[in-house]
Formats: sequence, C-alpha cells, structure tokens
Amino acid sequence: MRAIQADLEGVSEQLRIPGSKALNPVNRAVRRAAGTLASQKGAIAAAFAPAKKAAGVAALDALEVSLKQFQDVLAAQDKQAVPAAQQAALAHVTDIEEALVTSFPFDVPPKYAALPQLKGRAVLEMKIKLATPRQDGVTGGILTMVADGYNAPVTAGNFVDLAARRFYDGMEFQRADGFVVQTGDPGNAEAGYVEGGKARTIPFEVRVQNDQAPIYEETLEDLGRFNEQPALPFNAYGTIAAARSEFEANSASSQIFWLLKESELTPSGANLLDGRYAVLGYVVDGAELLADVEVGDKIEYIKIVSGGDLLQKGKGAAVEAVAPVAAAVAE
Repeated sequence: MRAIQADLEGVSEQLRIPGSKALNPVNRAVRRAAGTLASQKGAIAAAFAPAKKAAGVAALDALEVSLKQFQDVLAAQDKQAVPAAQQAALAHVTDIEEALVTSFPFDVPPKYAALPQLKGRAVLEMKIKLATPRQDGVTGGILTMVADGYNAPVTAGNFVDLAARRFYDGMEFQRADGFVVQTGDPGNAEAGYVEGGKARTIPFEVRVQNDQAPIYEETLEDLGRFNEQPALPFNAYGTIAAARSEFEANSASSQIFWLLKESELTPSGANLLDGRYAVLGYVVDGAELLADVEVGDKIEYIKIVSGGDLLQKGKGAAVEAVAPVAAAVAE
C-alpha cells in the first residue's frame, strides 16, 4: 500500500512538467499502482484488522475501480481532470491503510495523558458565512477537513475535542492576509481555550517521515533536523496547523490557521513552516473558499462527520500548562 501511495502522490510532481509530456510519467505511475494492487490484493485483504475487514475489502474494490477511471482520464489526455482522479484514488488508499491498522502504532508520552488524543483520522465539516457576498453572489460555503491523529494525535485531538465542544461555532476569523486564514481566539486574556481556570495548552508535535513516533516540545529547527521531511508537511493549499507564539513552541491552545499557498510555492523541507508549526490535517474539499475569507467573517459551525469515536478525552493528572501567550504565525 505504501508503494501504491507513493506512486499516486508522485503524480503531483509529475504534473509540473510543462505540456502534454507530463502525462507520460503519470500514466506509468498509475499503471504501476494498478499492477501492484492486482498482484497484492489478496495479501492486503488478508492483513486487515478483523473488525475492519468488511470496510477494507470495500475500499480495495473502490480503489480498483478508481484506478481504472484514472487510466481512462489519462487515455483521454484530460490533464485538468488528473488532480481530481488522484485525490479520489488517494482517499481509497487512506481507507485501506486505516483498515490495516490493528492497534495504534505508538504511545503518546504519559505526561500528555490528560490531553485529548485522536487515535486515527476524523472528518470534519466547517460552514463559513461571508460578511460581504462575492461578486458572483456566493455568501459562504462548506469545507471538508481531515484531522490526522496517526501523525499528530495530540494536536489533532485538541482540535477535534474543541470542535466537539462547539467551541468554534459563531467565531470570527481574526486573520486573513493572503498567507494564512486564522481563527480560534475567544477574546480572553489567555487567547485560548480555558479549562479549569487557565488556558489549555498543548506541546509542539511533529512526526518525521520514517520515525516511529512524533517528536514533542522541540521543533526540528531546535533539534538541528530542519531539512528532514515531516509526515504532515505544509505542501498543500488548505494545510491546517496549530498557531502558537513565535518564541514558545509549547504555547498552542485553540487557535488554528489554514495555509493559502500552493505546494510549488512552499516545497516540503524548503519553507519556514515545516517542522516549526504543528500540522494537524488538510482541507480535502472546498478549500477555494478560504481565498474569499476576510477578517470578521464567521464560522457558522465545525462539526465532526466521522471519526469522533477515535477521540480519547484525556485522563490522569492535570498537565501543567505553559504560561499564556498570544498565538502567532511567522511570515
């Protein structure tokens, strides 16, 4: 499945080749992915967790159909339709990989046991209301987001927990400058979600590709690993991350931001955000609406569509909170 995923994710790079020649390596990658699936489908199905077998088999069948449709798109030389076909196939890959997980792949450090944790992936829906309608009459819309607890269980867990509490419902966007869109400031002195009389803060969290578990409390820059590839990079328009004080890695609370830069402008490992701010997921549908958001526009609601059962509310002794600070994102 990792080989199939790598082939499909590589399509994004191949599409940057100008002209119709870009479709030649894409075609080879998709055919290779389809061949891998055909030869390994039985072995993959045999490896599904017992409780997830039915969902996994359905996802395998869906991926097989999706790859055939992808090849039809390529046969028609429809370059504009390639990204949609790619995302459709990758969505099924995600479902298959989740069905292969028999247990959570690592333990979150005990010192964070009191914090909410997302032990898997959750899908959330956010409805935005624009204060000023666009020229075409659009007054808002709905975005679909995926929070990735496999790679950021504490950061994603904090966000999903706040969404479950309806913390963001009715909240305004506090920043919209063409670089990021940001919200989550409730307007209190702590500039975050208050629990037990003080702001609930979470540690910085980043998982490097091929590392067994995330790193906590220190950025990759602090560790001298700034050129290494995070498992959740800032490589897509609509990347979601936790805002924090520029000078205090462990100061994130409720404020979050969405990146408004395309991947070719912010290549992984070559920008100022990777490894310095904790990514928790991505917008998978409706991201184009973020470009219309202005300061003062509102979130009507954020609700959990699926994966809410994977949220662990936290247990054990209270975690010592970092001194309250204003959250920010470096330019």
